[in-house]
Amino acid sequence: MANITTIGVQYVIWAFTLLLLMTYGEMTFSPLIPPSYPLAVRTPYLSAWLPGHMALNLPSSSPQFWFGNNLTWSVIARVDGHPYTLFGVSNELDGSEGATVIGGRFTSTHSIFTLTAGPRNFTLDFLSPVSPKNLLRQSLPLSYLTVMVGVGHGDVQVYSDIDSSWTGQADNAAWNFTIKDDTYLYTMSPNEGDTFVENDKEQALWGETVYATRSSAPATFSYASGPSFDIRSQFVHNGSLRRSNAPWSADGVVGFAHDLGVPENEIGVTFVIGHVREEVIDYVGNIQTGYYRTVYPDTISAVSHFLDDYDEAASESVTMDLLVQQGGESSYGVNYSDILALSLRQIYGGIELVVPRETMNVSDAQAFIKEISSNGNINTVDVIYATFPALYTLSPNYIKLLLRPVFNYMGSRLYKEPFAVHDLGTHYPNATGHVPDGQKMPIEECGNIIILTYAYQIASGEDDFTLAYASLLKQYAEYLQKDGKYPTKQLSLNDALGEMANQTNLAMKAATALTLYGKLTHQQNYFIMGKSIADAIYKDRLGTDPNGTYFTMQYGKDTWFLVYNHYADVLFNADIFPKEVYEITSRFYPSVRKPAGVALNGDIDWGQTNWQGFVAATVYDEARTMLIADMHAYISNGLNQAPFSDRYWVQDNNVDQTNTAGHDHAFRGRPTLGSHFALMALHGGDRWQGIGDD
Repeated sequence: MANITTIGVQYVIWAFTLLLLMTYGEMTFSPLIPPSYPLAVRTPYLSAWLPGHMALNLPSSSPQFWFGNNLTWSVIARVDGHPYTLFGVSNELDGSEGATVIGGRFTSTHSIFTLTAGPRNFTLDFLSPVSPKNLLRQSLPLSYLTVMVGVGHGDVQVYSDIDSSWTGQADNAAWNFTIKDDTYLYTMSPNEGDTFVENDKEQALWGETVYATRSSAPATFSYASGPSFDIRSQFVHNGSLRRSNAPWSADGVVGFAHDLGVPENEIGVTFVIGHVREEVIDYVGNIQTGYYRTVYPDTISAVSHFLDDYDEAASESVTMDLLVQQGGESSYGVNYSDILALSLRQIYGGIELVVPRETMNVSDAQAFIKEISSNGNINTVDVIYATFPALYTLSPNYIKLLLRPVFNYMGSRLYKEPFAVHDLGTHYPNATGHVPDGQKMPIEECGNIIILTYAYQIASGEDDFTLAYASLLKQYAEYLQKDGKYPTKQLSLNDALGEMANQTNLAMKAATALTLYGKLTHQQNYFIMGKSIADAIYKDRLGTDPNGTYFTMQYGKDTWFLVYNHYADVLFNADIFPKEVYEITSRFYPSVRKPAGVALNGDIDWGQTNWQGFVAATVYDEARTMLIADMHAYISNGLNQAPFSDRYWVQDNNVDQTNTAGHDHAFRGRPTLGSHFALMALHGGDRWQGIGDD
């Protein structure tokens, strides 16, 4: 592919733009201004965002890593010799002016902004592909920025740069420049970083940041690296760069410039941003590398392929966007589809696909997920559970890929507990095993392992996983049989609440998992066990108030709780709890709603959208409408700027000004938003039939 995009891809991008121009005469954003726009969100270390309110001043606004630290990424254009800043230029440049923002739009895979610069319109299209079944495409830790130039008059040049803020060690880095055929690539890396170590903002201190583009016309293309002011001034004054590379400096950038002449039709140039690591995960001493390296072992070939793949990736993204939009709307309206669209890149951007570096065997492919922002654990089983509705809907094989390293670890001599493990390591990317004093959630994780295995089998139609790990599944079912009805003092998925005995939600998970294990293995006795626990919880009032109007947090206590652990009963039509259970919760939750939503329980002032998403799929009518409306109001209220935080205040907490109803609380950028797909999942699993599936 040359630097100029094809007509087909132009149509993809300008179709979105036309929606903006048809709708808005002034600066307008659709479908809403989110807390933060995903720009390049592909892995835990390639995760760049733009706080929503900054889109109004896009020419001078800098993107941020998910943690909140600023990154340098700029776009400048010249039209008839006059320079305009389009994105990320916070300092004044001689003679330049900021372009005028027209509007913005996000879909499930794109964030698109339109600006006017003199007689030309420009569109910046940030595309992070989500390709659930094409493991090669999804495993590439790269993302696209396409700058489209609209019809108009005057000659046009386009420039873009980044700096070493992307490396995790901005004050001590190095850069290199490579040309292969018509692909031009800069790589930047920290000088003194250690493998598998992060900085205090959770950026990787090993590997390489990449920035690349393509041109088949060297005479109209230029590049340079050096001090920021010098490189940008070259472009501002000349419309080109010197094609030279200075030694690295702390204020340095690497930049590209395309001279497009006087285009008569819409035209575009594409840049690639990425973060690559040869050593991706330490899995109990077995080093894992990126899945894509089985085909493209070096960075330049991977980047060249990614550029070659742009047209298909962009075409596939339209299919994905339509699936999410239409699936969301048909499940529960436009508000719901907005929530899903904002969630999708964040979900898959927390997962990496790998193979053993020593063998490069694709049949041993695995996936690892980071518990971003909460504590950094790797392959936390309850985080996989919180993510599974999206995976069940779009890519059930991911459930298998995420659980494979968990099962293999639990089946080894490295793990000796009788119950399922909580995580594979205290901090990503070190899957070096669960530490003895780490978190333990016996009932929670035993239940999650069984439910996830069942979900994979139902969605995929394959029983390979059930057969391969039959002994472990039986062991955990027996543990639930023994301890599931009266859980001892322990943590649950909501570990912020601390250890408690006789948690109703845990017993619900045990009941559900035992019943599904019975279905999984065709053993009626387990179905009966699960049903008996469910009957005790509800019919015998073990886990409800005396009148059976709501479920309690603990047996015999008054505090109500947002019960989400009977979701699998609804999803799989398991007939564990009677219909009236869902009728009483549908009546109850609207009665306890606080100003911005339903809290996790009656004693606190915060709620979580992931559990609200599960519950929305189990309730009816007013309660479902309320939950979806509250989640939508939260992401559109203008109070927040973090990547979609799944925890927020539903009532003023009176501690400080950020603890107000509708303000996010503690978390940011976590992949646990997969549970937002719980309603869509009710319409069936494995719904993605994309382009170029493996």
